[in-house]
Amino acid sequence: MGRTITLIAAAAENNALGIDNDLLWHLPDDFKRFKTLTSGHMIIMGRKTFETFPRPLPNRTHIIITRDKGYVPKFPGCIVVHSMEEALQRTEKESLSFIIGGGEIYMLGLPYANKIELTRIHATFEADTFFPEIDKSNWKLVAETYHPKDGRHLYDFTYLTYEKV
Repeated sequence: MGRTITLIAAAAENNALGIDNDLLWHLPDDFKRFKTLTSGHMIIMGRKTFETFPRPLPNRTHIIITRDKGYVPKFPGCIVVHSMEEALQRTEKESLSFIIGGGEIYMLGLPYANKIELTRIHATFEADTFFPEIDKSNWKLVAETYHPKDGRHLYDFTYLTYEKV
């Protein structure tokens, strides 16, 4: 088996991801799934996404893409790069790595990805950041798990796993 580069995201029916550098929902089970899937792996993100974290996510290597050649992250141990290609070079020895956003980074990563782990929130939202449209001729849905809204989750959502065809 080769190398797996996975886009992982939660997006609304209209592909909304967030607004003003913030998420539009709070889904504890989705956060738990994100942690389970990404722990122990390298995660690639844009600078704005990284700066929304109060601290680096535990047990993951953070690769931050920024155009700012002088950027120094507020936490040590993070890798700063200036292109998706450079980020992917840093992960080439890994059997699995994740692209975790935001919207522009997903667009840059889509041509390189061979898997998508998408949590589809069954609602639409006003947003300024969006997940790219999934071209069904290039991607096959291989797993689907529905999660109804409940006392901890305001929205129904479905975990969708796509593989590149």
